[in-house]
Amino acid sequence: MDVKLAVIGAGPAGLGAALAAHEEGIDAEEIHLIERDVELGGILPQCIHNGFGKFNFGERMTGPEYATHYVEEVEDAGINYHLNTMALDISEDRVITAVNPEEGLMRIGADAIILAMGCRERSRYQIRIPGERPAGVFPAGTVQRLINMEGVMPGEKAVILGSGDVGMIIARRLELEGAEVEGVYEIMSSPSGLPRNVQQCLRDYDIPFHLNHTVTEVHGDKRLEGVTVSEIDPDTFEPIPGTERYVECDTLVLSVGLIPENELSKEVGISLDGRTGGPIVDEERETSVDGIFGCGNVVHVYDLVDDVTKNSELAGKSAARFIQGGTDRRVENISINAGNNVAYTVPQGIEKSNEEPVEVFFRVEREEENVKTQAVVSGKVIEENAKRVVKPPIMESLSISRKDLSEAEEVLIRVFEE
Repeated sequence: MDVKLAVIGAGPAGLGAALAAHEEGIDAEEIHLIERDVELGGILPQCIHNGFGKFNFGERMTGPEYATHYVEEVEDAGINYHLNTMALDISEDRVITAVNPEEGLMRIGADAIILAMGCRERSRYQIRIPGERPAGVFPAGTVQRLINMEGVMPGEKAVILGSGDVGMIIARRLELEGAEVEGVYEIMSSPSGLPRNVQQCLRDYDIPFHLNHTVTEVHGDKRLEGVTVSEIDPDTFEPIPGTERYVECDTLVLSVGLIPENELSKEVGISLDGRTGGPIVDEERETSVDGIFGCGNVVHVYDLVDDVTKNSELAGKSAARFIQGGTDRRVENISINAGNNVAYTVPQGIEKSNEEPVEVFFRVEREEENVKTQAVVSGKVIEENAKRVVKPPIMESLSISRKDLSEAEEVLIRVFEE
C-alpha cells in the first residue's frame, strides 16, 4: 500500500497532525493513521477530569470531550485509520511494517511519516526499588484506566510515589472513590507536577505530601502488604539512615516520570536528544531522517494537551509541504542551545532563511524567582521575558524574531537572574 502521509499514533498529536496536513492540501484518502489501541484518542478517553482545551477552545473540557472534537473531524474529513494496529518497523525509504488481526501484516509506503507515538511511564525497575514482586504495584496511567474505563478499583489503601500530574490526579480520584491515600512521596525538593494540581488534588483533599522522600523497599508475597519510605538527602539523593518508616498499604502507584516512546525512531536511525529522550527536530519538526517528522510527547513531554495540538498542527503542515514540494527542503539551520538553568530546548535548530518568528519551548533545571528568560546571540540579548518564577514542571517558551539572525550560527536560551 502506498500513501502520501502515514501518521503513527492517533492520540491528540496524531489527530491534530493528520487534520492539519489535510487542511494544507493532502487528500484525506491519502492520509493513514496507525493506532495500536482499539479506539482513536490516545490517552485522552481515560482522562475524565477537566482542564483540557482552555487555550484552544476557551473552555475547560474533559479528556474525552477534547478527543471527540478531533475524532469527529477526522471521521468527517474521511481520513483513513487502522485501529488495533502495531507499527513494527520503519525503513529509511519510509516503508512502515505494521500488523493487525483483520488485515494481517501490512507494508505501507509513505511520501512522509509523522511520529506521534506519545510517551510511556517509567517502571519500578527503572527507578530501582528493591523488594519482592507482589501484585499491587501500578503505573499511574494504568490505575487511571482501571478506575475510569474498566470500573475496577486497584486497592483500598494506597501510597503514591512521585508528584507527577497524573499521580496527583490519581490520588484525588482514589479518595473520591473511597480508597485511603496514605500519602504522596516526592524525591525532589519541589513538586514535579503543575502547581494547580498540588492545590486541587492534594491540599484540597488533605492528602499528606512529603518532599525529599521515596520508597526504598516493597513488602509482600502474592499481594503488596506495605512499603518502606525514607527521607532523602537533597544533595546526594541517597536515603538518610534512621529515617525509614514502614507504611501499610495494598497499592503502590508510581508517578515517576514519562519517557518519549522512540523505539521506532531508534530503529530507523533518527538522532535523539539525550536530554529530552525524543528526536532532534528543526522548526518544521522534521527529524534527522528526510521526510520523517515528530510531534507531541514523542518529541518531549508537554504540560498541556493544547500545546501538543499546536505543535502537531505545525508538524502536519510541514509534512504536507514536504510531500507537495519533494525532498529537497533541507536548509541551513541555526542551532538552539541550552544555557544557564535551561535543561533543553525544542526545536534544536531554526532556519536562517525563514522570516517568521519562531517559538522555542524549554524547561528549566531548577526553580528561580524574579528572573528573565533570554535568547542570546553573540552575547547580545535579542528576546527576553520577565518571569516572577520559573519551575521545572512548567514549560517556558520564547518567540524569537529572526531580524538579528542573518549572521548567527547559534542562539543561546538562558535564564538570567535579575
